[in-house]
Amino acid sequence: MNSIIEARGLCKHYDDVHAVDSVDLNIKPGTVMGLIGPNGAGKTTLLRTLLGLADYEGELQVLGMDPIKDRARLLQQVCFIADTAVLPRWMRVEQLLDYVAGIHPRFDRDLAERFIGATDVQPKAKVKALSKGMTVQLHLALVMAIDARLLILDEPTLGLDILFRKRFFEQLLNDYFDDERTIIISTHQVEEVQNILTEVMFMKQGRKILQSTMNDLEEDYVELHVVGAAVEQARQIDHIGQRGILGGQAFIYQGVDRARLAPLGELRTPTVSDLFVAKVGGYEGQHHV
Repeated sequence: MNSIIEARGLCKHYDDVHAVDSVDLNIKPGTVMGLIGPNGAGKTTLLRTLLGLADYEGELQVLGMDPIKDRARLLQQVCFIADTAVLPRWMRVEQLLDYVAGIHPRFDRDLAERFIGATDVQPKAKVKALSKGMTVQLHLALVMAIDARLLILDEPTLGLDILFRKRFFEQLLNDYFDDERTIIISTHQVEEVQNILTEVMFMKQGRKILQSTMNDLEEDYVELHVVGAAVEQARQIDHIGQRGILGGQAFIYQGVDRARLAPLGELRTPTVSDLFVAKVGGYEGQHHV
């Protein structure tokens, strides 16, 4: 299969609200894609359409299937973690393992027990007695023990402290991801996932603003840090965003020859978060091409 997800003109409207507005997608196997956007951008709605949990207009294939017509078959090969890990609070951990083993044909209980054994989660503990961090760890262990080809994460570490967040993404990358699996991560904590992403997609008001591989971002965009008199020279070159830095300004350019910029200051690759603000949010005083 050449693409895990293919969409053309994907739309989802709620009355007059265009939650997903004419989105085209093509996501290959082995991709770790960061889905970035402000609140209300349509990220969660887009993910729900991919899972077959919301109807839509346009064309959509996920793992070669129609998410609505083939939902039951699709969900055997897709896993999902939301910002609130919804697990039966009255169950003990070992009972939850029994339950998942009984309903999911691709679940490997031994593997789940090994993942849980590396955490502080105790098999006889009730889910309701677990902290938020341990609940997310339990949910991740269950998901990673399922032989799924697509994992969708919607703000999975929301409300967790930095140690739990770091451990979550390290475990995800080291113990789950491979060249045949695809992960989509919707998050506001861009800096924490940037190093594991192979691709990013920016959304605003239901529309796709940008989709690019990380390698292409480094080729297409450059950030220039300028101090002193060169600031005004840098400002006169068409840029997509600028912000203040200590003693000067940082400008982000798209498609500008680096040899033209190098004499003015220090060249860097913009972070995903800074590029997002430039493309979607806008820095004060930016000059759009």
